[in-house]
Amino acid sequence: MSIPELEQQEQHDQEMIQAAFDEVLSIYKQSPHRQKVELIEKAFHFANQAHKGIRRRSGEPYIMHPIAVARIVVKEIGLGSTSICAALLHDVVEDTDYTTDDIENLFGKRIAIIVDGLTKISGGVFGERASEQAENFRKLLLTMSEDIRVILIKIADRLHNMRTLASMPQAKQYKIAGETLFIYAPLANRLGLFAIKTELENLSFKYEHPEAYAQIKSLIDAQAKENEQIYKEFKIPIQDKLAALEFKFELIERIKSVYSVWHKMQKKNIPFEEVYDLLALRIVFEPKDGSTEQEQCWLIYSAITQLYHPHPERIRDWVSTPKANGYSALHVTVMGPHGKWIEVQIRSVQMNEIAERGLAAHWRYKTGERDDETELDRWLKELKEELKNPNPSAIDFMDNVKLNLFASEMFVFTPKGEIKTLPQGATALDFAFLLHSDIGFKAIGAKVNHKLVPLNYQLQSGDQVEILTAKMQKPIAEWLNFVITSRAKTKLENALRKELTVTAHHGQRTIEEELKKVNLTPTPEVIQTLLDYYNIRDKRELYRQVGRKTIDVTDISKKIFKAKPKNLLKKFVTLQFGSSDNKMVPLIKKNKKVDRKKTFHLSDDTSSKSFRIAQCCQPIPGDDIVGYVDDNEIVVVHKRQCPEALKLQASQGDRIISAEWATRNEKSFPVTLEMKGIDRMGMLREITNVITDEYSVNIQSINIQTDAGIFEGSLHVYVHGTDDVNNLCLKLMKINGMNSVKRVEL
Repeated sequence: MSIPELEQQEQHDQEMIQAAFDEVLSIYKQSPHRQKVELIEKAFHFANQAHKGIRRRSGEPYIMHPIAVARIVVKEIGLGSTSICAALLHDVVEDTDYTTDDIENLFGKRIAIIVDGLTKISGGVFGERASEQAENFRKLLLTMSEDIRVILIKIADRLHNMRTLASMPQAKQYKIAGETLFIYAPLANRLGLFAIKTELENLSFKYEHPEAYAQIKSLIDAQAKENEQIYKEFKIPIQDKLAALEFKFELIERIKSVYSVWHKMQKKNIPFEEVYDLLALRIVFEPKDGSTEQEQCWLIYSAITQLYHPHPERIRDWVSTPKANGYSALHVTVMGPHGKWIEVQIRSVQMNEIAERGLAAHWRYKTGERDDETELDRWLKELKEELKNPNPSAIDFMDNVKLNLFASEMFVFTPKGEIKTLPQGATALDFAFLLHSDIGFKAIGAKVNHKLVPLNYQLQSGDQVEILTAKMQKPIAEWLNFVITSRAKTKLENALRKELTVTAHHGQRTIEEELKKVNLTPTPEVIQTLLDYYNIRDKRELYRQVGRKTIDVTDISKKIFKAKPKNLLKKFVTLQFGSSDNKMVPLIKKNKKVDRKKTFHLSDDTSSKSFRIAQCCQPIPGDDIVGYVDDNEIVVVHKRQCPEALKLQASQGDRIISAEWATRNEKSFPVTLEMKGIDRMGMLREITNVITDEYSVNIQSINIQTDAGIFEGSLHVYVHGTDDVNNLCLKLMKINGMNSVKRVEL
């Protein structure tokens, strides 16, 4: 570029930067926050100067990123001047020579604390190794518990990075998308940022499964005109009814998100056509004087159900008991025009703002009274308490917290009728620890709805639970096998630390003795092979499970490492000249280093020693896949939607590589199909005929059960790829009486 061209480019950049900042300022001035325009302008000019001359991978000036984050912070989350300033400054300390002290001197202590918190968890939550990644996760939660704005700004930062992810290399896209789906989307949901959570999920899905995303989006778009007509017919009677009741209201149409549709298809193993709750109508009303918002929600519900028949099992009352993230609304699914189920969401203006903006809006509406503490406040308080406990395994801590981020909620009652919130799948012992750690430690059983149950009994929403205790009872290591809440796990691990350490030492000695039988020592490569074989995350947990005898360690010498017999020549040489090497040659050999930047192609020509198929999800040719490079430079191939792959993308992103099936693979891969249909004479014969005679697929096993004229079966076959599976499903569906055939997703 010539000097005039450079000057012209710089002038254009500055105009673009100023316009973007002016928009942020304009949005802020329209907000209800105290106006601190000068402070925000000061932060902008400081950050603009600090990042001058630096560009993002996309080519735009770097300062455009902090401005975009600030815009999300004020417009989509609803935060004020402190957060806007921190968003504008969030990369200054990491990327320039300025320090946190400089920020504090110029902008005050609070902004400096938030910027420092953001700097500590910069570059994604996670570092290069799992332990560092988990430690950074702990730092994130620690800073979040001190000032919630740290994580809110970090979520805004991640949202903008996801919106501009296209400029990144493919492997980086998988890593960032996986990390987003694993951590940031659940955190956004936990903090009540529903709109942001939905967008993060959609963007992650778009980069991880571009073909599936495009296909589902096109199916949704194809129904757009039909849906528009359905909405038009559906809402006219509702408008008239609400107007007659003298409500001021707004009707907002909503289509289920692409990710949400796909997730439901995967979870229930159904095609797009069977996703019935695709449409929703949101009613946002201004409350009238004279009755509570809750009463008015039920009044509107009554009006809707007079117009349309409700689905008896699809009523969700989050008005009487809001979700832990503050979400409050009344949902009912009704039968609309053309036989379509439509979900109606009833919210007041306040409920709607809390639902859309989450925590920031929730705190604005708080009265400050003692009983105004929400489940979210209690969660943050509990988080602080857990962070104080010294836990030697940060990875365990991360997994414990993640369990509660992912889980759906349920409500259970104490004997006195108090409502308590627990994640789905929680046990009676989780409930005991929720009440108090001492009750958890002394628990011997429980009464659920007045019936005696063991401590591992899984609770259901609406259960009334009484915990039975005994003074002599002490915590037991086996309890860790069935508690799921982070509070219960943390308390138990702290109480059992000495016992768990002894168990782990015993397990370690047992493994070492078993390895001696095949002349091996516990090198990192050997231990990694054991972890992969037993599908265990870290060696400490491996030692514990072996110490508790929940693992059959004879597999080490019988299946994992088999001593190869010496050939005759080697035997002759050894007898004649002796040998100083009496050890078995380890079966593990480190491969040539895998190029992380290139796409790894799996074909018949690819050495089977350079990759292996992950047993947790067992992908086959045609599945969307991703590669994970292990310590031995072997590429472990996972399905992209595999939960284990998501965890690896989030925790060890530097080992993630893009992978794809290069050609039709001549190898056979095992798959399981589920079948349902009407039972009749000759059905089994026709199924086997299709598989063997018409299709030439090898059957591993077939199991069929019948009940009241209906049969359900599982079919285990070997195929070459997804095309074989799809074709086989289509042919089986042509059999008279066959109702459904689906591949089972592991």
